[in-house]
Amino acid sequence: MNTQLQFQSQPATCIELDGAQGEGGGQILRTALTLSMLTGTPFQIDNIRAKRSKPGLLRQHLTAVQAAKEISGATVEGAEAGSQTLRFTPGAIRGGDYRFAIGTAGSCTLVLQTILPALWFADAPSTVSVSGGTHNRAAPPVDFLIRAWLPLVARMGVTQTLALKRHGFYPAGGGEVQATITPCAGPLRALHLTERGAQQALRAEGIVAGVRGGVARRELDMLGRLVPGVDGTVRDLGNAEGPGNALVLDIVHEHVTEVLTGFGERGVTAETIGKDVAHAALRYLQSAAAVDEYLADQLVLPMALAGAGSLTAVATSSHLLTNLSVIEKFLPVAFDVETVGPGAPVLVRVL
Repeated sequence: MNTQLQFQSQPATCIELDGAQGEGGGQILRTALTLSMLTGTPFQIDNIRAKRSKPGLLRQHLTAVQAAKEISGATVEGAEAGSQTLRFTPGAIRGGDYRFAIGTAGSCTLVLQTILPALWFADAPSTVSVSGGTHNRAAPPVDFLIRAWLPLVARMGVTQTLALKRHGFYPAGGGEVQATITPCAGPLRALHLTERGAQQALRAEGIVAGVRGGVARRELDMLGRLVPGVDGTVRDLGNAEGPGNALVLDIVHEHVTEVLTGFGERGVTAETIGKDVAHAALRYLQSAAAVDEYLADQLVLPMALAGAGSLTAVATSSHLLTNLSVIEKFLPVAFDVETVGPGAPVLVRVL
């Protein structure tokens, strides 16, 4: 499939991006890499991650750049640790067998989300292995991709699998995720997700690795007191995949599964982790939205590639609005974002 013809929205002049716009984080770079590959449009980004405590490219961002370079035969300038300027000129997207190692606890999922949409339209099937962090703060855990995101893009016509081979927690990392991708036979189908349907299950798992199981039990107890009806279990991975701890809650509805996560860290009590996940769950459950703000952020790019779609989200975030702005620079689409009545969810539509 010739992706550069399918998605080309303008002559391949270089798009200039300011990495300090909006939320000023790594999502600007990741979305630009994805859409540059799919449209054949080069870009230059300055002020990369300007609003973060450590600006510039970190290991996980460099790995995403290197992965995008490898699968698209791109030429790249500025791909160095700490660099705040990058120029990326893509070639053709190529299927194949790929392995990428972040080398730290940097997020495997953020690297995957950079390259998977491009590989949906490659010239051949692909397998991808990424090693690094699988469960770390400020990034979606692998559970989120597998149980929340993957089923929804499958509805759009994407054929892929994701498998967690080994957990990797901060700061040690050492996790591994594997993906298999079959190129799409045609254009993506529009996704309309404005209602979540009837609630079917509330499942929580307290994951411990090299950490006492009692920590997970306390997290689950607090979660269960604040969110009635949660079915909680402890999963002890032993010492080999740790140390680390995560509390993962699946909220299963007829049309969508939301996955909310809290991460154990030194100096934070198990009860605090349980409360944080509970508050996020109640915020979602007490709204009429189909998805939480984080899942909304991960769906707008495939919706834009389909050229149509809509969803309701609990709220808009600076992260989401910044992502929409970057997408509109590469694709011939526009987004409409509106609040549907006082205290009601936000409706996001592709125009």
